[in-house]
Amino acid sequence: MQRLILTAIASVLALTGAARADQLSLGEISAYLNSIKSAEAEFTQINGDGTISTGDLAIKRPGKVRFDYDPPEQALVLASAGAVYVMDRKAGGQPNTYPLSQTPLSIILDRNVDLTRAGMVVGHEYDGTATIVTAQDPQRPEYGRIRLKFTDNPVELRQWVIEDGNGTTTVALGGLRKTANIPNSVFDPQRVN
Repeated sequence: MQRLILTAIASVLALTGAARADQLSLGEISAYLNSIKSAEAEFTQINGDGTISTGDLAIKRPGKVRFDYDPPEQALVLASAGAVYVMDRKAGGQPNTYPLSQTPLSIILDRNVDLTRAGMVVGHEYDGTATIVTAQDPQRPEYGRIRLKFTDNPVELRQWVIEDGNGTTTVALGGLRKTANIPNSVFDPQRVN
């Protein structure tokens, strides 16, 4: 009987060790994010009101992202030059603009992502298939959090959830593809097409 108990304990410890081995470290995740210079992906977005949007995403680090939403939506969201521009192509007019630093997305668009910085990560777990990291700006936690989901082998960003004053928005990526240099004009709000 004692031998069975010891065998069961050893099995549990082995399984626990195997699960922890699959969890990516904060250093590995920071290095992966810093390796992304330009990337593209299709995305599915679940908005705070439960509606679903789809579109194409382009990222150019540091500081640039573009969300082109599929019809029937006519929305475009750009981050560039330290600002976020939210445009409704159908309505026209001037975009709504606010500082990128006031959004949790700024954490992964930063020039040097360092998730090991004190107060940056408020959650780090492994759910059996992916590593999930919840981060916030330690100087401005009131701007919200971003929950990032990464698979390993190879390491890949698969999803993020932004929780801020506007509610919760989930963005699932359909395979983030690192690309050659994306022209800066793609992120220029004055040259939107």
